[in-house]
Amino acid sequence: MRWIRPIAMTALVLTLAACTTSPTGRQQLTLMSDSQLNEMGREAFAQYQQDLPAAGQAHQRYAQCVANAIVAELPERERDKDWQIRVFESEQANAFALPGGYMGVNTGLLDIAKTQDQLAAVVGHEIGHVIANHANERVSTHTSTQLALSVLGSASGMQGQGGQQLMGALGLGAQYGILLPFSRRHESEADVVGLRLMADAGFDPRASLALWENMSANGGQPPEWMSTHPSHGQRMQGLQAQMGSAMSRYEQARQAGRTPNCPRP
Repeated sequence: MRWIRPIAMTALVLTLAACTTSPTGRQQLTLMSDSQLNEMGREAFAQYQQDLPAAGQAHQRYAQCVANAIVAELPERERDKDWQIRVFESEQANAFALPGGYMGVNTGLLDIAKTQDQLAAVVGHEIGHVIANHANERVSTHTSTQLALSVLGSASGMQGQGGQQLMGALGLGAQYGILLPFSRRHESEADVVGLRLMADAGFDPRASLALWENMSANGGQPPEWMSTHPSHGQRMQGLQAQMGSAMSRYEQARQAGRTPNCPRP
């Protein structure tokens, strides 16, 4: 159809115009504005706090202490975000980050992150997601994928039941071939960025390896090709590959007097 080419060209122009660079130098597609995503993050964080019970004040102070030490070493543009962290009462070993600088940690994860340095690996990782614009990239990738599938379906005339089945298969292919691997790339990148951040703040980066050893002992995973996260073993390999550089940053931070002391409840 004649209108297919203009739509495809428009999508290409938008894609090229929206390319940015991540903290590790990787090219990114970011179609959303920061203000849009930050507002979405603020609203989602408010909803989390309504829906999930908060942990005690000692847990809140502990997580805030670790987060403050890391945020203090961010570049000024990133440091000025509305960074907030909350600890929620939940047995799930989980943490999350939202656009705008909103973070949550479950008490179940504090059972696995047994030291301040191990918690710093978690918090650094979540901050890494935020400053690398991973939420923007995921939304943008999903939008672009849906547009491509829609254009492909129209161009191929797949209107009947067989066409719908094929489009369903294409959607599955997009899910496991594009969207999930992209999420794994985000997780690996956040590991690298988080390792740097915790080291710059004076937390021992070797604790990130101990954290994932603890996670490995905590339970299994789905097959990696069906998961949004790399396997524990792959994550540890990636962290180990960056450890020499991280230890240098850690030693420099300690020499500069950055020795965080966050008492564990």
